[in-house]
Amino acid sequence: MRIWVARPEPGATRTAARLSALGHRPLVAPVLDVAATGAALPDGVFAGLILTSANAVRALTPGDRARFRTVPVFAVGASTAAFATAAGFSEIRVAGGNAAALARLVTASVPPGAALLHATGTERKAEPGASLTAAGFGARTCEVYTARPAASLADAVADAMETGALDAVLHYSRRSAAAARDLADARGLSGAFRALTHYCLSADVAAPLVCAGIAVHFVPERPNEDALLAGLSGPGPTGI
Repeated sequence: MRIWVARPEPGATRTAARLSALGHRPLVAPVLDVAATGAALPDGVFAGLILTSANAVRALTPGDRARFRTVPVFAVGASTAAFATAAGFSEIRVAGGNAAALARLVTASVPPGAALLHATGTERKAEPGASLTAAGFGARTCEVYTARPAASLADAVADAMETGALDAVLHYSRRSAAAARDLADARGLSGAFRALTHYCLSADVAAPLVCAGIAVHFVPERPNEDALLAGLSGPGPTGI
């Protein structure tokens, strides 16, 4: 299949390599531009560093990484954990791929009332912070990166949709799914976008598409890339 990889870099290129190895033809065209905000991490001693995106790891400065190198790091999933490992963090604990599992992991690992730091983006969900605050933790956030929609749909994607040369699209976040939908609409390609086979990392990721009445072909039982890519060879729709 010719598959549009809409997620931001550096994940997009990595996913494209995996698709090629599976015999597919990837089209890398991220719909979000990710950049560090330059925000300084707050002073103080923290019992844990919470990471809900690999983008947060990339946005940390060398000084930040050195400061938290031996502090327990709680990563939302395996991909984020892999980036944390590559960045030099030594004590990494991995949750099951979603914010609820991450909150449970932190709660079970850190004494009640401990101070925690969540390095996050400017656009984020209430969890895991809400659950941790309710459990009595001093959870602080620092917005270390931002993700902005691309100015327009990539010409290569538009051309492929217009000519029927694009089969499917992979969606890795709620924001990127919404951005892909909006960029296609702005280009006058709403119908062509709807006709694609949509693979979404989770039901939450699929939400902007479902709300727009777009059929989602596949959502894996577990929100990780291995499960998502396994769906490419599945027997039929298992989505929303």
